[in-house]
Amino acid sequence: MVTRYVVSPHGGRRAHRDISSALAEAARRGRPALIEIEPGHYEETLTVRGEVRLVAVRGPGSVVVARPRGAVLDTFAPVAVQGLVLVGRDADVVGCRAGTLTLDQTEIRAHDGVAVHARPGTSVTLRDSTVLHGRVLIAGAGGLVERCLFTDAADNALAVIDGGRLSVVASRIEGSRIHGVLVSGGRARIEGCVLTRTGKAAVFAGARAELTVTDCLVESVEAEGIAYVEQSRGRVDRTRVVDARFGIAVASGADPVVRDSVLTGCRDTGLDVNNGGRGRFEECEISAAGNVAVLSTRGGAPEVHGCRVTGGKVGVAVTDGGRGRFTRIEIRDLSSAALRVYDEATAVFEHVTVERCPSGLETRGNGGTQAEISDSVLRDVAMAAVTALGQSWVTLRRVSVERAALAFGAGEEAQLLAHDCGAAAVTTGGVSAFGSARVVARNLTVTGSDGLGVFARDTARLEIEGATLVDCAVGGAGFVDDSGGRLQDCSVTGTGQLGILHNGLVDLTGLRTPLPVLEKAVRTEPGPTVIHHHYEGPVFNGPVRDVQLAWRNIHAVQHRTTNEDGTRT
Repeated sequence: MVTRYVVSPHGGRRAHRDISSALAEAARRGRPALIEIEPGHYEETLTVRGEVRLVAVRGPGSVVVARPRGAVLDTFAPVAVQGLVLVGRDADVVGCRAGTLTLDQTEIRAHDGVAVHARPGTSVTLRDSTVLHGRVLIAGAGGLVERCLFTDAADNALAVIDGGRLSVVASRIEGSRIHGVLVSGGRARIEGCVLTRTGKAAVFAGARAELTVTDCLVESVEAEGIAYVEQSRGRVDRTRVVDARFGIAVASGADPVVRDSVLTGCRDTGLDVNNGGRGRFEECEISAAGNVAVLSTRGGAPEVHGCRVTGGKVGVAVTDGGRGRFTRIEIRDLSSAALRVYDEATAVFEHVTVERCPSGLETRGNGGTQAEISDSVLRDVAMAAVTALGQSWVTLRRVSVERAALAFGAGEEAQLLAHDCGAAAVTTGGVSAFGSARVVARNLTVTGSDGLGVFARDTARLEIEGATLVDCAVGGAGFVDDSGGRLQDCSVTGTGQLGILHNGLVDLTGLRTPLPVLEKAVRTEPGPTVIHHHYEGPVFNGPVRDVQLAWRNIHAVQHRTTNEDGTRT
């Protein structure tokens, strides 16, 4: 049976003038107690060792228990507090040392310390309560927070450490100087919460933590919206991050799963995976990232599937030894590259759609820099859809380019391998190789180029087999300077001026074209001799030497043999 006690600062019949005296009497009787407290300001420290319920009878905020220094409430047994305001400084304002503690409609003001400290083996519940300035520390304990407000914490608003377990539901955390929620060596679940204006990561999972974030809003954060580091694990579902420096960051062996989440207006990066971070990201949307929507760098290795990127600068960047696999990615309306692989990074892209971006895939770096892209479409690209530079390697399979300046280009010492790829409505050309780059293409189709279908200069090589070049305005293929290679079993048709313009360093085995084939050593920038078709044959505007021509034929097949003395026949 519960014994009832009344506390009033004015005294009265059978009433205690302070709360401590009521607690002392309840402890002497050793029975569960209900202590009803009349409005007032009580300057005392409360120590509760029995089963007690402390209630502000006139409602929340009517009873203030305060101390200028030190603890305000210490509990050692099942205790419930309802409607009190607890104010302390330089210590744990509320300490749960044993048993359970429930704080309902309670306000805790901790000006220079911990608001609530749940010690190992205990359990604390906060409902419909407010915590100002201090933090709630769950150390090896259990915790439940429902419909609470945490504001202006001088440290972390909530911290779960040393095997602690915490659930935070339908609460608001704002203005924390460091983190909104910190989890290190413990477990936490955050659901339906709003976290805003934190000085560092709003939600931070540290060493080997387990963190689940569901249906939350994170906004206006100075650093990361959500961060997983140091081998932490967990899930993020249906969560929105707005105006953080980094939307979600993963590092140092952490490996979360992120699904159905939206990252908007991140000032630097939407998804940032670095320093050995992992993670699987599915069906997420990233818009208006200030720098990069998805970044994998310095050993990061994410898997990204079914994500959408709109607005901002760079879509996906894999750099500095990063890795990644990216499947079913849609990238639209950027101000820079859709895909970027730099500096010993490796990336695999599958089923990617790129639209209305200045460039598609860019690679640059040494031979360890490699990118693969397959079953993808790149449309309305202002510059090059694919560009490989440095010594990087790019492999393309079933990649289609529609409306771009250049479809596929390789320069410097890069290598580009293209299988079953196509380009349509390109202004400069389908394939370009320069420097000492090498391009190998199988079953290439170029339709409707305003320039050449394929082109090589400097000492670059084009090795193309089974290409179909249709309606290329200037010509099907052009080779100048000391470039070379081969066009094997290729077809050039349409209304272009030339079939092939080359420098004599190209193997044209099995070439089929009704258009003129011009062989001339060309040591200048691209610019074939202008040829006008006039009735039965071409008319040359200027002297022409050492040429081979074919016109008004259905097929043109050219073979070249080099004699022992170096001459060609």
